Amino acid sequence: MLTNLNTAYTDTRAADLAWALGREPLPALATLDLELADAKLQLRLLGASHQVLLEERQGICSETVACIPGSSTPLPLGVAKRVDDWEYEFAARVEILSPESFAGRAQELLALVADHPHGLAGVFPGSPHAFTAMLAQRHEGQVHWRTWHAYPQDGQLVATRTRVGVRVAAAL
Repeated sequence: MLTNLNTAYTDTRAADLAWALGREPLPALATLDLELADAKLQLRLLGASHQVLLEERQGICSETVACIPGSSTPLPLGVAKRVDDWEYEFAARVEILSPESFAGRAQELLALVADHPHGLAGVFPGSPHAFTAMLAQRHEGQVHWRTWHAYPQDGQLVATRTRVGVRVAAAL
């Protein structure tokens, strides 16, 4: 699903992004509710990037990557955590592209996500290449999602990848 977001473009640099796990839901500009087997997932586009809420039998997990006032946790390159019965893995990278490469990559990503049944993308006012896009799937009992945060003025594209699954007890 592709939507035009009616809001100011508030997280205007990749360096402004912060990461948080376990935050309460923040006001969303657009949402996509998904059921992936026994998992309920809500993809949320924020005025300041994204939030994902995941609910399974084992509980609720939330991930926020956004411009979070007062946050002391910058966007990490990688995180691996065990939280209750969950195993959570997160990775992020920043790509720096030329203006021509950036425009092509932006069009490619928006086309991929816009037509995908588990995709949500929002374009911010001012540039057709200023967007946040999200794509989710369930694979081998785990929920995965990818996100892209585009900063055309700097030629920066922040890509994240998350995997959440139930911790499996080791066999004795």
